[in-house]
Amino acid sequence: MNVIVYANTNQNKVHKSAFEATSYASQFASKHGGKVTALATAEAEGLEELGKYGADKVLQINDSKLADFKPELIAKALKAAAEAEQAEVVVLSHDLSGKSVAPILAALTKGGLVSGAVDLPNTDDGFVVKKAVFSGKAFAHTKINAEMKIISVMPNSIEKKENSKESNIESFDAALGDSRLNVVEQKMESTDLPLTEADKVVSAGRGLKGPENWEIIEELAKELGAATACSRPVSDMDWRPHHEHVGQTGVAIRPNLYIAIGISGAIQHLAGVNQSKVIVVINTDPEAPFFKSADYGIVGDAFDVVPKLIEAAKEMNLASN
Repeated sequence: MNVIVYANTNQNKVHKSAFEATSYASQFASKHGGKVTALATAEAEGLEELGKYGADKVLQINDSKLADFKPELIAKALKAAAEAEQAEVVVLSHDLSGKSVAPILAALTKGGLVSGAVDLPNTDDGFVVKKAVFSGKAFAHTKINAEMKIISVMPNSIEKKENSKESNIESFDAALGDSRLNVVEQKMESTDLPLTEADKVVSAGRGLKGPENWEIIEELAKELGAATACSRPVSDMDWRPHHEHVGQTGVAIRPNLYIAIGISGAIQHLAGVNQSKVIVVINTDPEAPFFKSADYGIVGDAFDVVPKLIEAAKEMNLASN
């Protein structure tokens, strides 16, 4: 089965999630005698690296209509690429862009969609994809019966494996037509490390007592090479920007390391972070619900504990690891 991958780009760079999606597609295609074609809708640094993770070919569209993010046009481009490459499977990352594009593509192609996949498809009995449900508390195995199969892959759920190919970057023209969307304004995040791309995240809540105390959180994140995040009450009180809010109603993340400082661990917060590989909780309350979900817990005052962690991180030079 041939596979098309949406190589998401932003600010002239290929997203980490695009490499993960390409590796996922490559691992599947290699088992089924197929080829992997990555589709990029802009020029970007790192397109040639897609071959490192298994892309046999990279198609690049240069169209001014795609200067702004327009999901319906990207879906049309993926449909055209799938037809040109005789692909039966399309893989996207289950990030903000993938969540927007995948359902439109399913409607355009009359395809079957599984969103948030956490494992490679099983083809022993049809085409079955495993996904997380109920905020990561259970798994569902969904069979796709449609001819076109569309999968959005949960970030950080599949190990990224190198499978170097000598892939060429080729121009690709697709009849995109006009978009019904008109982008009025774009606001870029002020951080260099988006939460969805981060392997490590340092997050804090009301236990920090005020925005003036966030300096220790930012310093710890810097020493760990991590992104910063916060709980919903913190963003609601404008202590921190809303794009840092993680949880069920904020950004869902799956980092390798999540450090929660002064966050009690309400179920809505846990729903957005419980797929983290390692969770560390620091709280003065030994009965805080978050400790039940933690891999490691420290009962203590953040203003005593965090400075010690910062010093330890400096000594170990963790930011470079």
